[in-house]
Amino acid sequence: MSSAGGEFGRAVRAALKDQRLSIRAASRAMSYDHAFLSRVLAGKQLPSPELAESLDRLLNAQGSIVELAARLLDGDAPSATPPLPTLADFLPEGDPLSLPTVRSPRRVGVGEVRDLQQRVHGLRLADDVLAGGDLIGPALRELRKTVRLYRENTHTGEVGRALLIQIGELAQIAGWIASDAGRHEEAERIYRLGLSAARQAEDHTLAGNLAGSLAYQMSNTGRTDEGLTLAQAALHDTGDDAPGKARALYWDRVAWAHTQAGGTENSQAAMRALGEASAALADDTDTDEPPAYLYWVDAGELQVMESRVYTELRRPLRAVPLLRDVLGGYDATHTREMALYLSWLAIALADANEPEEAASVAERVIRIAADVASERTAERVRVVLARLREYADVPEVATLLADNAAA
Repeated sequence: MSSAGGEFGRAVRAALKDQRLSIRAASRAMSYDHAFLSRVLAGKQLPSPELAESLDRLLNAQGSIVELAARLLDGDAPSATPPLPTLADFLPEGDPLSLPTVRSPRRVGVGEVRDLQQRVHGLRLADDVLAGGDLIGPALRELRKTVRLYRENTHTGEVGRALLIQIGELAQIAGWIASDAGRHEEAERIYRLGLSAARQAEDHTLAGNLAGSLAYQMSNTGRTDEGLTLAQAALHDTGDDAPGKARALYWDRVAWAHTQAGGTENSQAAMRALGEASAALADDTDTDEPPAYLYWVDAGELQVMESRVYTELRRPLRAVPLLRDVLGGYDATHTREMALYLSWLAIALADANEPEEAASVAERVIRIAADVASERTAERVRVVLARLREYADVPEVATLLADNAAA
């Protein structure tokens, strides 16, 4: 650790102690990940300017913590690249999947595991056509039921591992559903539970899927540094032995995390990650059947992510044709995704100085979103309307804004 790095960690820890705040309490108060803050204060990872500002406000340090971080980031940092975090850094504390002693457990067999696999995949397929607000109840009930099945009964080692894998798969889709319903804290707890189960089952591909899903939520809810760190950890820990579809998906999530982090360097890194995603999918020569949860990953989905990245990077000449191509053949029954992809098209059209067409597409987004119980679509409606305010003097846009003033 550099001298500035050590000074930063010591100063923050001393200030926390003076105010009788634990690292966990501080991370909760700032809505930062506890493991991330712990790594920073231990000198394992550099603080971001945003984290330094949050700590400065929390501790009423009057700029001293921001100054320390600036010194560290401006040249007093170690010359060597800090070690990448691993997925173990993101696991929940304790062991929520420990096996208690129960009086009359029953034996769980492979038949129940197969039934569970079908229910989990059924929930994934339901998520294609239903939104988080519609599915959150059934998803949480199924997750609680499955955790109890594992903890409160006996099983062979093989069946126990299979149950852990199903808990991980179920946690991934349940976390996704909770996130879509706007229940982000609950989604994070679910993702971390699933990550613990996948790690115990030694299923690194599944662990990467869970970590990437959590990273995606972090990137979309303002925790961009954490999202990028976790997305990179998911990719790194999964390794080259993962199926090509999995590696393509994890590279896509790294690309999105870089995009949300902002800045020229991250923009370039996002473009490189998109290229790696396409290469991973093209090089997929694995003859084994990929995990069922990767059923939706194909060239079309990579095109969706590519178009969204171009939109966020304000490159409408590349984004608009891709989005039109995607939407031209998209399954209309997938209404939530249809609304989401149309929202990016509306933004890209606005960036291309086509406000009339952007307003027309935005109207479709609003009409579809009204019937979808998804916080993500509701947020995208707000984003689109905010972007179109720049063109409030265009009659079509003015009418749209007036009709949707409440949004």
